Amino acid sequence: MNRTLLIARREYAAYAKTVGFWLSLLAFPLFAVLGGAIPILMRTSEPVRSVVLIEEGPAAQGLAGSVQDALRRDAERRAERAAQAQDAAVKATGIPKEAVEQAQKSQGAGLRESLNRQRLRIVDAPAAVASAAPGQAQEAAVRELLTADVDRDQRIDSVVFLTRDAEGRPAARVWTRRAADDTVEDFIREALQAANRRQVFEAAGIDGAVVADTERFRPDVRAFSPQSASGGEVSFRDRLPSVIGLASAFILWSLIITGASILLNSVMEEKSNKILEVLLSSASATEILTGKVLGVALLTLTVLLVWAGIGAAGLLASFPGTARDIGDIVLQGGMIWYFVAYAVGGYLMYAVLFAAIGAFCETPRDAQTLMGPIMMILVIPIIVVQMALRTPDAPLVKIMSWIPFFTPFLMPARAPAEPPAYEVFGTMAGMFAMALVMVWIAGRAFRAGALSDVKLSWKTFGGAIRSGGR
Repeated sequence: MNRTLLIARREYAAYAKTVGFWLSLLAFPLFAVLGGAIPILMRTSEPVRSVVLIEEGPAAQGLAGSVQDALRRDAERRAERAAQAQDAAVKATGIPKEAVEQAQKSQGAGLRESLNRQRLRIVDAPAAVASAAPGQAQEAAVRELLTADVDRDQRIDSVVFLTRDAEGRPAARVWTRRAADDTVEDFIREALQAANRRQVFEAAGIDGAVVADTERFRPDVRAFSPQSASGGEVSFRDRLPSVIGLASAFILWSLIITGASILLNSVMEEKSNKILEVLLSSASATEILTGKVLGVALLTLTVLLVWAGIGAAGLLASFPGTARDIGDIVLQGGMIWYFVAYAVGGYLMYAVLFAAIGAFCETPRDAQTLMGPIMMILVIPIIVVQMALRTPDAPLVKIMSWIPFFTPFLMPARAPAEPPAYEVFGTMAGMFAMALVMVWIAGRAFRAGALSDVKLSWKTFGGAIRSGGR
């Protein structure tokens, strides 16, 4: 037992004392924050395109007004979405609406305006374009305008010629400064589609104002459920368990695969450097395998505690109400026990498997032949997790939950739906039974691989199990 703990401590210290480990440990929360911040930064840094609208001929009259109406409706929709986001923040955090508005005015007004601003603005046509004769002369003036090197605030990004086709339907030619930028093109297409729809309705005797009111209508849809906390309307608090279940599945997947990969690389490196042979001279193969699995498990636990600490600190500082709700669900709702039980069983299964593979490998190339298929199999439960959240009782989800290698990822995702007790205990029993089988198989394979220089193959792997590693 002492030798096992010494090996575990050595395995833990070998990684925990390195700078790279802590950098990679902090990289996940950093990239999680960047993953949410980068889209916002992209939206706020997106320039507003200056667009010139030119109606070609009497038949095109009114199309510029249709585009401007579409731009105005787009601004109204953005303002409405901003108000809805504010209401959602009030419900999610429990902070009074007045406090949220005050915080936005004092700190986030510029950011909010950047996020909700329009993608383009209409400007008057420059004199050189407006005075040019229609046709080649006007297009030459447009070319010169769009290639001119001027300051950003004086730049024209697009010139749109509005016209009608042979059947009288709206059409356009969009000249842009950058060939790859289709923002203006997409907006003009949508605006002209709306104009044509209004034109068709008016031709059928339907008032255009009625069409405009119909397009502006946004239904007030609210969800209700007898299982909600209030017994009526569904709130963000009622949807939190599903969010936590999804996060648990992904975190478990990351931790298990990371820990197992560390164990594989550790065993493989020590075998190639002949360190494993030195360890075998003072400890048995079983003690070495147990110590390594335990050491990497402690390393994985460290990762989990650091991630949890950073996440909890961020939530408490930003959304204290949501943090309290998450704490109630995780601790009092029992989801913490799902997480712990399935994390232990899942880690044990994959850790001993990867350690056994590492005992037969001396280079990463040796391990890639089996790592590829294993990783492809592990992608399957991550795909099914989305379905497990929406329809946790679907036959496919229930069947896959009973497959031990998928159980650690799918059952935590199904936990918010409170699956029957026989499924919880049955899948858990199957997972731990498979983990024990894997320990038995991996122990024999590890012993055989550590004591030989034979390359990994199905024949050598099977022979090691049959011979008990001798």
